[in-house]
Amino acid sequence: MSVKELQRKMGTFGLTMTGVGSIIGSGWLFGAWKAAKVAGPAALVAWVIGMCAIMLIGLVYAELGGTFPESGGAVRYAQYSHGSLAGFIAGWANWVAIVSVIPIEAEASMQYMSSWPVSWAHVIYNGSTLTPVGIAGSAVLVLVYFLLNYWTVQLFSRVNSFITIFKLIIPAVTAIGLIVAGFHSSNFTRTGGFVPNGWSSVLTAIATSGIIFAFNGFQSPVNFAGEAKNPSRTVPRAVVGSILISGVIYLLLQTGFIGAVKPSMLSGGWSGISLKSPFADLAMALGLNWLAIVLFADAFISPSGTGITYTATTSRMVFGMTENGWFPKIFGTIHPFYKVPRRAMWLNLAIAYVFLVLFRGWGTLAGVISVATLISYVTGPVAAVSLRKTAGSLDSALRVKGMKWIAPAAFMLASLILYWAKWPLTGQVLFVMVVGLPIFLYYQAKDGWKDFGRHVKSGLWLVVYLVFMMAASYFGSTKFGGIGVLPYGVDMIVVAVGSLVFYAWGIRSGLRTSDVQAVQNRVSAKVDVNPSIGD
Repeated sequence: MSVKELQRKMGTFGLTMTGVGSIIGSGWLFGAWKAAKVAGPAALVAWVIGMCAIMLIGLVYAELGGTFPESGGAVRYAQYSHGSLAGFIAGWANWVAIVSVIPIEAEASMQYMSSWPVSWAHVIYNGSTLTPVGIAGSAVLVLVYFLLNYWTVQLFSRVNSFITIFKLIIPAVTAIGLIVAGFHSSNFTRTGGFVPNGWSSVLTAIATSGIIFAFNGFQSPVNFAGEAKNPSRTVPRAVVGSILISGVIYLLLQTGFIGAVKPSMLSGGWSGISLKSPFADLAMALGLNWLAIVLFADAFISPSGTGITYTATTSRMVFGMTENGWFPKIFGTIHPFYKVPRRAMWLNLAIAYVFLVLFRGWGTLAGVISVATLISYVTGPVAAVSLRKTAGSLDSALRVKGMKWIAPAAFMLASLILYWAKWPLTGQVLFVMVVGLPIFLYYQAKDGWKDFGRHVKSGLWLVVYLVFMMAASYFGSTKFGGIGVLPYGVDMIVVAVGSLVFYAWGIRSGLRTSDVQAVQNRVSAKVDVNPSIGD
């Protein structure tokens, strides 16, 4: 079935709710606790920096989504601007990061359930990983996410909007309840002061404590651009709106968490706070049993809402990678009646179950997902500016003001956050990117190595950039896990300046692909179809 049969039925509100629904998931249930353990009260600063970085990146993707309203768009832009090599690396990183969120959200729900005040709940989680009972419960939740997306995008949109409204209310009530019931303002200065572990810990918290992970869902409106009404207007509004709404909620939650911790719990410092279900445990400690009950219920709703959304968006990513030529065409078909990519959904369901078996706790993959997503993020700013040159005739597309400053700033910030994630995590995730290269080579060979040299030359900047980031992380400051060749402070200057060099190289390496020409043909003909990929 042709991609032209995807239905354009989602408006600004539905897309914004999709973005908020993706962003506010398990991140709000665990992120404030994890960030406080690493950075203490200065976790508030980490959330602000993280939100600003994501906002810059989000503005880049808003322009891309408005210009190229394709389902699964986030995995296509590098392909449009730099050809097959850069397109594959960006798409692979994005897909690996996002598809693994589905099982993590299910695991988060089960982990919160382990704090229920009933004896049988304790067999779900042993304090570090989910038990076989917990994994089985997670598997059932993943299947529910799948079924809610299986029939139609309209059913998904309605269910998600309802859940998201609920998800907005509960975090706000939680933050206010904790602040009113037991706010200790002295917590912001006791036990080592506002920055007890130094500013390097604040920077590390952005990448490894779930902050970047918590904001990842801003891509959801972009991935639904092919099913949006008037995408050049609705997609940017939804991206920016979802980031701002979620950012305010996260800051309130972090403030409430820091103030609600009892001083006696800080005897071992912020890093010594041990909680299985952070906000629910604090609510019970403050005697807010009604809030604890609400939180236990929301531990299903918030992560499940995100799981439902990601089940939908990852199927569109597979759809997009199929259009790019990196997955078998069978995964790019649309159901003739329900108009959803069902075969792509089946593939993601299988991958989700693999992740459930391999990773058995919420915290295990949060940092990995964040780093993998950052690798895909860095291609967005370069693609956006490059496409302004190579696809400049798309006059009807959205143009974000100040992009010549926003794009390099977003690229530099994404590079710094990638570095702050610390060695060896950075090296491990970059290795995962290498694992996918045989798939790239297989499809290149299948296509007869068509324009292989031109596309490799255009994407070489990204390959060298990843090697540079791995080397910088390994030789960097000991504060960020390196061996100390680059002293603290100098290391970040090297990464920042180096990232701008690679940004400039990437801009110069852009080329006009046949994919862009296909998009322009579609716009000129005013035909609602996606371009066929193949340069």
